[in-house]
Amino acid sequence: MPRRRTGPPTSAEERLRTLGELTGQILERIRLQQARVELAAALQRQCLPTEIPPLPGLRVAGRYAPARDGLDIGGDWYDVFRMPDGSVGAAIGDVQGHDVEAAAYMGQVRTCLRAVAVATTDPAEVLRRTNDLLVSMGSELFVTCLFLRFEPATGELTVSRAGHIPAVWATADGRCEVVMADGGLPLGIVSDEKYPSTHRLLTGKGAFVLLTDGVVEGPSYEIEDGLDRVAELVRATCGADPDTLATEVIKVADLTGHSDDAAVLVLTYDR
Repeated sequence: MPRRRTGPPTSAEERLRTLGELTGQILERIRLQQARVELAAALQRQCLPTEIPPLPGLRVAGRYAPARDGLDIGGDWYDVFRMPDGSVGAAIGDVQGHDVEAAAYMGQVRTCLRAVAVATTDPAEVLRRTNDLLVSMGSELFVTCLFLRFEPATGELTVSRAGHIPAVWATADGRCEVVMADGGLPLGIVSDEKYPSTHRLLTGKGAFVLLTDGVVEGPSYEIEDGLDRVAELVRATCGADPDTLATEVIKVADLTGHSDDAAVLVLTYDR
């Protein structure tokens, strides 16, 4: 026996009106999502130097590759600048998350680091004070970071890490290593955290490469394998200009099958 309708038949006009309402809702959601993407992209652009100024004793280049999931905008960033005492400060970091909040927090971290570096140029102290500032802000986010100071007059390099992956150092005479400097917790978790420093004297010709885990870790690579791949690449191309080297290093992210965003900062020297 055929089933009876329990309500009046829906006319073609009513179906079209319902379809129009659903389409409007979908378009509005698309517009809102696009607005979030554009906002996150704008925040990201503000936190990546558009132009790196000439720096004493160093040639510098940076690269950024967006995430493949979510908003295609993440919390990876880098910065390099002249500090009040004439030394050079360089930082790279990775904020938890891939959204507008992560991009905004990234801007706060970058601003905090620069502000603190006016009062002290010691990397360990820069990270300690920045960490305390971020904890006091009460955000639920955190950020890994590596901060270094280069003294042009002496060639001394000082490095401190806050939960961040190691850097890679290579010299023109074939020496190369993953710089496993001691470190503390990521920034923004607990106050009064201490950040030890590692010191090196840079002589001759070489390159120091900072990167985020999106470069070296993914479904196809363990992080140790990725770091080894970058080390081999930096050793082989240590004599290249920093732009070329940064371009080659960021390509390692494609080998790992990464879904995270990725950042690279290359500093070359010739003393």
